[in-house]
Amino acid sequence: MSKSISVFGLGYVGCVTAACLAEKGNSVTGVDLNPDKVRLLDSGQSPILEPGMQPLAQQAHRSCRLHATSDTQSAITETEISFVCVGTPSLRSGKLDLSYLERVCREIGRALAHKADYHVVVIRSTVLPGTTETVLLPLLEQSSGKRAGKDFGVCMNPEFTREGSAVEDFFNPGITILGTQHPRDAGILREVYRWVPGEVFETSLAVAEMVKYSCNAWHAVKVSFANEMGRLCRLLGVDAEQATRIFCSEQRLNISPAYLKPGFAFGGSCLPKDLRALTHRAKELDLTLPLLQSVLESNDEHLESAVEMVLKTGKRNIAVLGLSFKAQTDDLRESPQVRLCKRLLGEGCQLRLWDESVSLGKLIGSNRQYIDEVIPHIGSLLCGNIAEAVKGAEVVVVATTGIGQSDRESVLRPEQIVIDVINLEKDKRPKGVPLYEGICW
Repeated sequence: MSKSISVFGLGYVGCVTAACLAEKGNSVTGVDLNPDKVRLLDSGQSPILEPGMQPLAQQAHRSCRLHATSDTQSAITETEISFVCVGTPSLRSGKLDLSYLERVCREIGRALAHKADYHVVVIRSTVLPGTTETVLLPLLEQSSGKRAGKDFGVCMNPEFTREGSAVEDFFNPGITILGTQHPRDAGILREVYRWVPGEVFETSLAVAEMVKYSCNAWHAVKVSFANEMGRLCRLLGVDAEQATRIFCSEQRLNISPAYLKPGFAFGGSCLPKDLRALTHRAKELDLTLPLLQSVLESNDEHLESAVEMVLKTGKRNIAVLGLSFKAQTDDLRESPQVRLCKRLLGEGCQLRLWDESVSLGKLIGSNRQYIDEVIPHIGSLLCGNIAEAVKGAEVVVVATTGIGQSDRESVLRPEQIVIDVINLEKDKRPKGVPLYEGICW
């Protein structure tokens, strides 16, 4: 079932959105203050240079499915859904400039004041999490005199199109995100995208906003990582293209969701050591690699956030469940759990420790050496079982996944503060523990 849709803002995102939605059989009206953009689109010409846009605009014009105007009131009156695609540029400080978006929302709100039918406003502009709910929605309510969810709907639908392939990206998105507050709005937006391939996620406004930023930040990290590794390859006389091709072929860990679940700091015998070796070699070559050099600093900062979470409780009797850097191993080398214990001891906390896989009497080689050098008195703190470790603790730090659900729930008491630093799966988190919080949630 086709919809009547207005698209506010006829830049790259708005033009592509308008033309592609018209191609899918909807009746679309583009809205912009720039008379040249309005004139071009209304005559079947693309205001932007983008592969595939001109034939789409011409076809939509011939079929009378695409028009353009500068009149906000008529656009709102004659359509049932509005996509807002205006720019959100940076101010000199780095802060987002929301002035264009706020102006459009005020105009839409004033137009909604004269409309009896339910109307859905879909924010497609990139905004920081919380903006739609705390800034744009109130503006729409204030300027319309109506209530969101009752008189009109507000959704967040971030775009994932790239200039140069925007039309192809629109028709074949990797993901489609529908951020809403009410089932009615979700249903309307779902109908607009009934044709879309790939997975469709229905979520909250803030999550939809955040995913857009997560994607862009990750893309920036990937570009910087590839460039830094490429520069290092060049100075070391390594074939960067071949190394990259082989690196990208590994899709179980390298190109995958692996390691992208928030949790505790990384550790072990590989990642810290290898990062230090890479950055040290780069310095010997007078090569600056800011991204790689900042990774260990970021990791240390994450560990410090766990320390602060414990200290902010004001409690000093702490049980730490988990010492090895990975469950079901006894590898304590550069374990962030061990480093956490050392920091808490330095702050005057009284610790009791437990790890099913760690027995001090069985530790040998580099594991034993690391403990003797970093936290030599660990033997007096290790407990034989989880119940012994937790008994008397005011704060319980869950630092391993290697604890059975029944064990967690049988030993924890409701008055204890439980801090989860490794992000247990939701169905594995202890029940009946009201004072439960995680390092990233």
